[in-house]
Order: sequence, then C-alpha cells, then structure tokens
Amino acid sequence: MGTGKRGLLAAAVAVVCAVTVLGAPGAAFAAPGPTPSPAAGTTAPPLPSTASDKDLEAVRTKLEALYHDAAVATDAYNAAEEAAKKQSSEIVELAKKIVAGQAKLDDLKNRAGAAARAQYRTGGLPDEAQLMLSDDPSEFLDGAGRVRQGERATKGLIGELSRTQQDLVQYSKDASDRWRKLEAGRKTKATAQKRIEKQISAAEKLRSQLEKAEKERLEQLEAKVAQEAQTAWLGTGILDEINSAASVQGKQAVQFATAQIGKPYVWGAEGPKAFDCSGLTSEAWRSAGRPIPRTSQEQWKQLPHIAVEDMRPGDLIIYFGDASHVALYVGDGSIVHAPRPGRTVTLAGAGSMPILGVVRPDA
Repeated sequence: MGTGKRGLLAAAVAVVCAVTVLGAPGAAFAAPGPTPSPAAGTTAPPLPSTASDKDLEAVRTKLEALYHDAAVATDAYNAAEEAAKKQSSEIVELAKKIVAGQAKLDDLKNRAGAAARAQYRTGGLPDEAQLMLSDDPSEFLDGAGRVRQGERATKGLIGELSRTQQDLVQYSKDASDRWRKLEAGRKTKATAQKRIEKQISAAEKLRSQLEKAEKERLEQLEAKVAQEAQTAWLGTGILDEINSAASVQGKQAVQFATAQIGKPYVWGAEGPKAFDCSGLTSEAWRSAGRPIPRTSQEQWKQLPHIAVEDMRPGDLIIYFGDASHVALYVGDGSIVHAPRPGRTVTLAGAGSMPILGVVRPDA
C-alpha cells in the first residue's frame, strides 16, 4: 500500500473512530494424484556424503512437500491481501459518507434552530389566539396557511434530521466492522507469511546440503518425473480430442503470459518483474480485459469449469487436490506457469502435475 493511500486510510479511520463515539445513541482428466503432505518439521536429516538415487528421490519428495505447503500458504497470503485492499477501500468510502453525513446533520440542525427561533419571535401563540388578536382576519388566514406549511416543513426537517442521525450510526457500525475484519486479515496474512518463509527456508537448507553434482542430478530427477507424467498424459490420446481454437481474449492472455517467460517466481508477486502462479494467470487475463480472482483456489471456485478435452489456449489448468497451483494452457499439450521459488516463468507439459480441472475466464 502506497504512502498516500496509507495516509488516506489513517485519516478515514480517525474519522470513523470519532464519529463512532459522537454518533453513538445513548471434471478432471484423471483423478488427481495425492496432494503432497506438508512436512512435519523443517529440519531435514543430514545427507550422506555421496547421495544415492534413493537419497535424491527422498530429497525430491520432501522438497515437493515443502514447496507445496508454501504454495498453499501463498494462496492464503494473497487472499488476505486482496481482502485487505477491499476492506481498506470500503473504510475510506464509509469515512467519506460519514463526513458528508455529519455536514448534512450540522446543516439540518442549523435549519431546525432557525425554525425554533422564528417560532419564538412569534410568541409561539396558537392560530386561534392570533386570529382573535388580529385586526385583519383575512390577513391572518393567509398567514395561518403559511404557518401550516411551515409546520409541515418543520416535521419534514425533523424526520430528515432523524434519518441522517440513523445513517451516521449505521455508517459507523459498518466502518467498525470493516476495521475488525481488516485487523483479522492482517493477522492471517502475517501467519501465512511466516509459514511461507519457514517452508522455503527449510527447502533451501535441504538443497544447500547437496554438492553441485548432486544438485544437477536432482534437477535431472525432477525433470524426469515431470516428463514421465507428461508422457503418460499424452499417451492417453488426449491431444486428439483437444482441438478448440483460442478466443480473442484467450490469445491476448497467452501472449501476455508467454512474454513473462524467464522472470522469477516470487511468492505474492503479480508483476511486472516477478510473479507467483496465480499472479501470472490473473495478470494475463487482466491484460486481456477480463479481471479474474487473484488466487488459484478462488479461480477454481469462481470460474466456469470446462472438461479437459474441451480446453483451449488461454484456459487455466488447476493442479493438486487443494487447487494450490494454476497454469495457463498455451496449446499443443503445454502450459506456461510460475513454478515455485528458485524457478522462473517457463513452459512445461500440461500433464506434468496432477490435474484437478480446467476453468475458463471468458466462458
């Protein structure tokens, strides 16, 4: 949040607090594979001086679990961040309404005071008494009509005054509610951030135990596992069924996403220099003129689901049973995505990870 926005929010909160006090009345192509379970701890056992293939496979599995848990926490962080933006904006708008309502209330009070003073100057006599004291009954009757009009106007003024006071009380309650939610969201975001950093730190520590040659072997192993999954996916003949052409907006989303290839993955990032997985897909579709939810889980929940065999370039493929990863389909069995910390936006096989399902932003 920029400095100017923080200042506006702070001013809004001050107004809210003040008025609160003053205004208070007395389908998936294949069944998803098992989601990697979060690591029980972050301390990895020391590796042998020369890691065997079995050791490296254990490292790969543990890294997958750590990065998966970090991805889940990143989704929670992003969701809290989006909620905070919305709540902050709502607080500012409510504060504006409170300021305007208070000004209106002051004006109504001034008008009510003027009406009371005018009645005092006439002595507050009832119409009958003024008729008896008048030298010209016809003049009085004209005046009495104006008095009755004035009484109706006064009643209307009192009603408007009451409604304005009620509005101010409600605005204050609403603003206080948004503020409580904002504070709760901040705690959620802070918790998610700690979890992300803890899991990434554990993954980096585990990788740091490997020698250079072992790191290279690990990368080869990771690539082999992904390639085997992709080959199995393609082996079903799925590409023979996927032949839909991209929509105009889908092409624009693909063009944006592929233009980001090589940029680093950074959790919570949505460009322009770095992205996380849902940051990339949401920005790709925003660039195409179709805003979509920020997180992979909300993209899965809110966007229309499409059968895998019906997907077209630009559609989003959601991965893992908990919808913790998302990629943009580019055609020919390939995706563009931001994989995880330490990696860059890249092309990969659409079947290289367990597919949960496909969603279409412009259905």
